[in-house]
Amino acid sequence: MNILPVKLPDVGEGVTEAELAEWHVKVGDIIKEDDVIAAVMTDKVTVEIPSFYEGKVIWIGGEIGDVLAVGSDLVRIETEAEPPQGTPVEAEEPAPAAEPQQAPEPQKNPSQPSPTRDVKPPADKPVAATPLAPRAEGASPLAPPSVRARARDGGIDLRQVAGSGPAGRITHADLDAVFDQALQQPAQRQQTGRSPRTGSQEIKVVGMRRKIAERMSLANARIPHITVVEEVDVTALEDLRAKLNAGRGEKPKLTILPFVVATLSKAVLDHPEMNAHYLDDQEVILRHKGVHTGIATMTDVGLVVPVLRHAEAFGLFDTAAEIARLSEAARTGKATREELTGSSITITSLGPLGAVATTPIINHPEVAILGINKMATRPMWDGTQFVPRKMMNISASFDHRVIDGWDAAVFVRRIKDLLETPALMFMED
Repeated sequence: MNILPVKLPDVGEGVTEAELAEWHVKVGDIIKEDDVIAAVMTDKVTVEIPSFYEGKVIWIGGEIGDVLAVGSDLVRIETEAEPPQGTPVEAEEPAPAAEPQQAPEPQKNPSQPSPTRDVKPPADKPVAATPLAPRAEGASPLAPPSVRARARDGGIDLRQVAGSGPAGRITHADLDAVFDQALQQPAQRQQTGRSPRTGSQEIKVVGMRRKIAERMSLANARIPHITVVEEVDVTALEDLRAKLNAGRGEKPKLTILPFVVATLSKAVLDHPEMNAHYLDDQEVILRHKGVHTGIATMTDVGLVVPVLRHAEAFGLFDTAAEIARLSEAARTGKATREELTGSSITITSLGPLGAVATTPIINHPEVAILGINKMATRPMWDGTQFVPRKMMNISASFDHRVIDGWDAAVFVRRIKDLLETPALMFMED
């Protein structure tokens, strides 16, 4: 028998490490060649790693959330397979330490309780209920003004408090006993049917959530954001969308996103500085000719950004179909690394749940991001009267290191003009 390792392979160009996202095996499992043993994550992409051998798993290389270097041992397998040439082989028999062992039982000290014994702390002494004051029915309780004020602030009915002072006078010590009893016996306060919730839950940040946290921290730390919010009348755009959907046949249904993608593709022709990366560590701005649009997509494991490459070459219905395909791949975890990287400008939208305005965070190293907010019918003044119009705010954030405020405002104004006059999207210069 040989003990052969399955190493973490190179899961992408330039990737030197990956995070353990999921184990499909455990120590002692019998597996076959090509069985999936683990899933690792890098750049928000999950990659399944298969076994190269048939045999018994005798060692695993870490816990979920651990980061492993490419080329390090992922698992070790006891197998009859012959090792590839140049592969080091461990002992013929698996080392005893490889099998799970029980820790040695500690020596018992007569002066100390056994560590396996449940030692219950002494129960708190019960607090006696405060008896009713021994006074005639209807008689006012005796208490100084300071005690009455304290009882009133604390919601205490002095008629229900027994006084320990002369002639049954209620003292501050008597109030202290009432407050202590209320703290130690919270059940007596449940007249409203409510009870306090206690405890907390510790959640380890791993997998997709860790990647999102890293990306947000990077963007927030290195990019000084400026956000421009503009109101857009999309009445004409919605009329056009309804007419196109009515005659679409077997084509995918158009949402507003394909129109926004077409708008961006048109707007960056006049503003190429927006379709760029700022490589701040090299002090270089890389402007892209192709519009590789990131579409922020919410999934069960967090926000991912699949990329619609060369959006400038797509028609509306082709854009809708590709957005649907990419979004589905992202939500099911089937998107490839190439489909989740390389965007040059990003669109983010909360759909019908969107707010009046948002402040989108730029997807580093991009220099601009466009946020789509909630659409609503509002009364708008047309010069003579108020008329109902379909209105939507757009929120665009820019990297203020390389995009000036004036240029940002002009770009947003161009987007507004295209969305309000959708025929301009399809006119060739």
